[in-house]
Amino acid sequence: MMPNRPAVQSDDDALFSRIARRLLPLLFLCYIVAYLDRVNVGFAKLQMAAELQWSDAIYGFGAGIFFLGYFLFEVPSNLLLERVGARRWIARIMISWGLISSLFAFVDRIPWGPLPAMFGVAPDVFGFYALRLLLGVAEAGFFPGIILYLTYWFPAARRARTVAWFMTAIAFANVIGGPLSGLIMDVFDGSGAWSGWRWLFVLEGIPSVFMGVAVLRWLPDGPRQAKWLSEQDREAVERRLAADHEARATQAVGREQVSGGHGPSTVKAAMTDGRVWALAFVYFAGTVSLYGVNFWMPTLIQELGIDRTAYLQVGLLSMIPWGVAGLTMVWAGQNSDRTGERRWHVAGALAVTALGHATLSLVGHAIIPSLIGLALVASGVLAFFGTFWSLPTSFLQRSAAAAGIAWINSIGNLGGHFGPDLIGRVRAATGGTTGAFLALGALALLGMAVTLVVAKPMQVGAGAEVR
Repeated sequence: MMPNRPAVQSDDDALFSRIARRLLPLLFLCYIVAYLDRVNVGFAKLQMAAELQWSDAIYGFGAGIFFLGYFLFEVPSNLLLERVGARRWIARIMISWGLISSLFAFVDRIPWGPLPAMFGVAPDVFGFYALRLLLGVAEAGFFPGIILYLTYWFPAARRARTVAWFMTAIAFANVIGGPLSGLIMDVFDGSGAWSGWRWLFVLEGIPSVFMGVAVLRWLPDGPRQAKWLSEQDREAVERRLAADHEARATQAVGREQVSGGHGPSTVKAAMTDGRVWALAFVYFAGTVSLYGVNFWMPTLIQELGIDRTAYLQVGLLSMIPWGVAGLTMVWAGQNSDRTGERRWHVAGALAVTALGHATLSLVGHAIIPSLIGLALVASGVLAFFGTFWSLPTSFLQRSAAAAGIAWINSIGNLGGHFGPDLIGRVRAATGGTTGAFLALGALALLGMAVTLVVAKPMQVGAGAEVR
């Protein structure tokens, strides 16, 4: 049996590499346009807030309220994906959020009737809050849906590197999105009597609609629907996944048996599993840092001495932290898969994030140290996201996977509300960000501690464990 093992492994490598080459480019592009629509408000803020006379507190709350809508509809969306199929549901998500994102160009012109007065805010502020909330509702289920979708194709031992490659779209979107957003605001400002920020929302929202149509046409729901796989290949994928599930259902690790067979397999079991809640908090600690810095990075860079209308220059400088972060993320995912180690990769990434926040709290407006601090935060959070999902997918199965992944993502993504809102409120109250960075760094360290406790030990695949 031993002499045949390398050949089988080689066949597996070739098959799953071919699957990755067919699926990941489309999913990668989808995540890029999704992420641009989610965070381009950070660049629009450079011009929009001044034009509409919004305070930092208004912007911070509006940027983060996206994640409240995301939270409310995350679990139902992922369960619907499992029911109706990935192709149709992901396409629906992308088309609806692309249309809503484009509506931000009219944020101060949409007639909301008596609603703004009922909430005690100006019509343009209400429009900003309402559209950000609706954008979160529309996008709910996209990311956890993709994570769930990848479990239909890849065994656990290959998942960290696959998710890491997929999630480099965050870094890539920020690397190209910064200069692109700055260029749009520079070039189109004043065209058709529109400010640059209005063009930004329309021109970056339309691609999501086209990508939704592409998903509807080209994304298979699973291996059985992939016409580009032979029947032999489909059976090989199913056998490999079945063997992976069987291994997780029977193998004990350390003193506690945390196999799939003893892990949750129903929606109710997933929602009451302590590990799910603990990992949701860890994910919260990561997203607080990601979106807290992401939504404010253009403003932070502009305040390093960049001219207030040099949007392209701000975008080019924002490439530096995200470029470093993308390389770090890929390395972390590959190294985690190569060694089979998950726990310390996730915890170490949060430690780097905390170090970045500490740096930002100390350096003031010095440009080089500030960019180093931003690079540390970006690298830490992206390395965290690239390896984190190997933890919950190691013990969740069947319907529990759909519900558990969505619940972790929805609870965790509430950090996307509190991060930018915290920075906005601290800036409005103190005129600086030191206190906010220290709080975010402390939360990252707490997430690191919880990871080290809850993920010891946790099986991630045949013969591999979180250690």
